[in-house]
Amino acid sequence: MERNSRKVRVGTVVSDKMDKTVVVAVKRTTKHPLFGKTMVKTKKYKAHDADNQCRTGDKVKIMETKPLSKDKRWRLTEIMERSQL
Repeated sequence: MERNSRKVRVGTVVSDKMDKTVVVAVKRTTKHPLFGKTMVKTKKYKAHDADNQCRTGDKVKIMETKPLSKDKRWRLTEIMERSQL
């Protein structure tokens, strides 16, 4: 039996100052309900980074998981692209 499919998001690390936690900003495009203009909306997620391997600016993939703390509901699955800092 396979586990139920979990949500996966791709975003950019905006903060790595916490221990074993990174803040990932995920952008998505939506249409304005009245005017129809395409807008970019950003949401920030706190994700678990067990090895503290992420740095600010990295492009990462995160996956939904069980609650790990008050705010953490996501975990890092892979670093897709390193930042050029």
